[in-house]
Amino acid sequence: MGWSGGEPSIGWYAETGGPGTGERRSVLARGQRLAFMGLGERHCLGVRRAGRRTPCPTAATVPGRAGNAQCPECARLDRSFSVAADTNAADPRTYRVYLAWFGAGLVKVGITAEERGPVRLCEQGAVTWSWLGRGPLMAARRTEELLRAALGVPDRIAYARKRAVRAQLPPAAERAREVAELHARATALAGWPESLERTACEVADHAGLFGLDGLPVPTRVITGMMSGGAVAGLLVGAAGPDLHFADGLVVDTRLLAGWALVAPEGPDPLTTAPWTDLALPSAAAEQDGLF
Repeated sequence: MGWSGGEPSIGWYAETGGPGTGERRSVLARGQRLAFMGLGERHCLGVRRAGRRTPCPTAATVPGRAGNAQCPECARLDRSFSVAADTNAADPRTYRVYLAWFGAGLVKVGITAEERGPVRLCEQGAVTWSWLGRGPLMAARRTEELLRAALGVPDRIAYARKRAVRAQLPPAAERAREVAELHARATALAGWPESLERTACEVADHAGLFGLDGLPVPTRVITGMMSGGAVAGLLVGAAGPDLHFADGLVVDTRLLAGWALVAPEGPDPLTTAPWTDLALPSAAAEQDGLF
């Protein structure tokens, strides 16, 4: 699942010859009915570099419950030249440092290439956010570490925690105020690298984009696809990698990667893929450590 052009879409990839070879995207619109079923085995997606995908040389199978649809060898190759893994420190692009809010008490600091705009915030499911600064990669990375330590916020938050509070958000003005207050604290700190330019606070909100107003409380989540396992329902929201359905079902689309998907048989298919009930917090989650 991606967020190209400010809207969610599913990416498809075909390795075999013919008119469907290569990549294409299907836009996901709220209010549409989705129904798909896994077929065969889940296979490694290979490695993506410079906008092109190199197939896995062994077409290795991948466990159905794994969040990453790569075999160990392709995953190691992917991380050998990665900004996220700190193995591509020479990246000459301008980077931005951001402050992202996901729910009451769930805030993180991160970096993204400036040319990507807010795509990274959409990918992570940030409800409310603001830029903090811009500059070279290593200066942005040092600023990220400085702000994490000074503000006591992590560099990542588990998706399970994000989706648990997504239907219980405080009003937009309240979450904007929290982001603005943290922005003021962050930009007032000493120790920023000289090459990192502070940016003014301009709070943005993704609740409308994600379809969070009136979102049904998530009650169950798909735990993995399987051959013959189907997912069906009315799409009412999408945030980060998650699809939200009208019946409270959530599908983490990272679990779809690597599967061949086909239309289920019958006029009114049901969800038969493995799922588990979601235990929702009774109060706002408190942030504690990295996850």
